[in-house]
Amino acid sequence: MITVHHLNASRSLRILWLLEELGLPYEIVRYQRDPRTLLAPPELKRVHPLGKSPVVEVDGELLAESGAIVETLVERFGAGRLAPPPGTPAFTRYRYWLHYAEGSAMPPLLLKLVFDRIASAPMPFFARPIARKIAGQVMAGFVGPQLKLHLAYMEGELKAHDWFAGDTFSAADVQLSYPLEAAQQRAGLNATDHPRLTDWLTRIHARPAWQRALARENPGATP
Repeated sequence: MITVHHLNASRSLRILWLLEELGLPYEIVRYQRDPRTLLAPPELKRVHPLGKSPVVEVDGELLAESGAIVETLVERFGAGRLAPPPGTPAFTRYRYWLHYAEGSAMPPLLLKLVFDRIASAPMPFFARPIARKIAGQVMAGFVGPQLKLHLAYMEGELKAHDWFAGDTFSAADVQLSYPLEAAQQRAGLNATDHPRLTDWLTRIHARPAWQRALARENPGATP
């Protein structure tokens, strides 16, 4: 039995999607963020000491970290699906993108979220200009250029292939869904500057497995 400890508005949606792509049965244990802090509830720490999501239980074994979860599920249950054959150039590319998603794409997105909140956070009136100036300088001098760099890089990589690991959809695309959806929502990913990335997002949202995962996460939601 597979159990997904699922936090709303988190990376664990892509794990539901992966399980749907693999056609595996699973159960969901749901957790809700604190509406004020947006942090995960303390109940998640009873599952994993860091209190993060996703956490997946497979026959009693606990798996954490999205990249490790994706790799493990594909290796155990993929039967040749969602990953190129090991030892091939395509597999090397697949593994690169699988880990690029969290290792390189997510840090500037997280920094943008943090500094946007600093700029808008309640604080004494005399501190507000200083906080906004610091946040603005970090965004203009580092975070903004990094976001543009990574989006341009990923856009260019889709010139030669329909999917990130090559001409076939893979679990690397599943893993990249979270940072690219976040970039579309709050970091300037748009159809004018990034037509290939925008088309890629449209295509993943059209996949029946993605739509089933969305329905499992949030009944009544639409892509």
